Amino acid sequence: MLENIISELEKQFQLEAVDHNSSDLVFLTIDRDHAVMAIDLLKWKFGYKHFVLLTAVDFLEEGKFQLTYILNNPDTKTDIGVRVRIDREDANMVSAHHLWPTVATYQRELKEMFGIDFPGSPRLNDPFILEGWEGTPPYRRDFDTKAFAASFYHQREGRTTNDPATYMKEKLYPNE
Repeated sequence: MLENIISELEKQFQLEAVDHNSSDLVFLTIDRDHAVMAIDLLKWKFGYKHFVLLTAVDFLEEGKFQLTYILNNPDTKTDIGVRVRIDREDANMVSAHHLWPTVATYQRELKEMFGIDFPGSPRLNDPFILEGWEGTPPYRRDFDTKAFAASFYHQREGRTTNDPATYMKEKLYPNE
C-alpha cells in the first residue's frame, strides 16, 4: 500500500529520503519547492485527509530547520510524514493552510517559536503565546535560556536544607 504511494510520488517529485518506521508509518523527505504539492496529492488522491501536526527541528550546526507534516489516512490506518529542510537564515516555507485551516495555527506557533515565516498564512504575525516577545525566538537552539532567565526573573537566594530531626526539635523545643 505505502510502496505504491511512494512509487507514485517518486515519479512526480524527487524524494530525498524514504524512512520506513513501521508497516503503517513512513517519512518522506522532499525539497521545499514541491512539499506542499506532494501534501496536496496525498490528501486528494491517496486519502490522507487528516492533518495530524506540523512541527520543526532546529539543526543549528547544519544551518537548517526540518519541518515535518504528519498526515493520516483513516481508511487505511496509515500515516505519512513529509519532511522538508529549509535554511535557518531567511527561514520561510510555502503555506499549506489552504488544505486544512488548522495548519495556520501550527504555522503561527512555528513563526513565533522558531521565526519561520509562512507568507500568506492568516494571522501569522498576531501574538500566539509570547505577547510582546522580542529577540531570538525561544525554540531556536541559539536562544540562551540561562541569560534570558537571569535578565527576566528575580534571582532568589539559594535554598538551605535542614536535617528533619534537628529542624523539628528546634521548632518544637525552641528554648533548649
